[in-house]
Amino acid sequence: MNLKKSILLIVLILVVDQLSKIYIKTNFVLGESVQVFSWFKILFIENEGAAWGTKLSDILPISESLGKLFLTIFRLFAIFGIGYWLFDIIKKQSPKVLILAVSLIFAGALGNIIDSVLYGLLFNDSNNQVAELFSNEPYGKLFYGKVVDMLYFPMIDTTWPEWVPSLGGKSFRFFEPIFNIADTAISTGVGILIFFNKKAFAKLKNQNS
Repeated sequence: MNLKKSILLIVLILVVDQLSKIYIKTNFVLGESVQVFSWFKILFIENEGAAWGTKLSDILPISESLGKLFLTIFRLFAIFGIGYWLFDIIKKQSPKVLILAVSLIFAGALGNIIDSVLYGLLFNDSNNQVAELFSNEPYGKLFYGKVVDMLYFPMIDTTWPEWVPSLGGKSFRFFEPIFNIADTAISTGVGILIFFNKKAFAKLKNQNS
């Protein structure tokens, strides 16, 4: 996989990711949902933290505002690191599966960084109203944007049988996380690295042996 194909894949993912997020932001009120199938919904939420909505302020003794800033800055450093890795493995003509995986991870990470860095300046609040793009009353500022999530797959939505100890009668839902196209690209890239590890890093291992 050469540089042109990698860039094309990254641009394609970014376009689909950002168009889907802009559409949701400008057509849905926060918390609004549309059921596509019994096992799939479009549900608009905003994520201020990292994966699964975790906030840095939940872990460290800092304010939510400072935690959000640190997280965004960390993401920027991370994307530069991933970008350098991608450029390096393309230059070294590493296995296609490795370049594909890192390209997906880079595209997904960049897609969510765009939200974190810019969306606070581009949109107004989505609470109880449909947001406007290029609003005169943005909900945040640079580096304080919220990541837009909308893909929800509650494939199983039921309750535990009464005879199950401590869980009987409680609700059970699978799959619970709500995510976006960028998250999907990252997860796919990581999955490729895990399941095709030997093939992805075969050339590196041969060089070191």
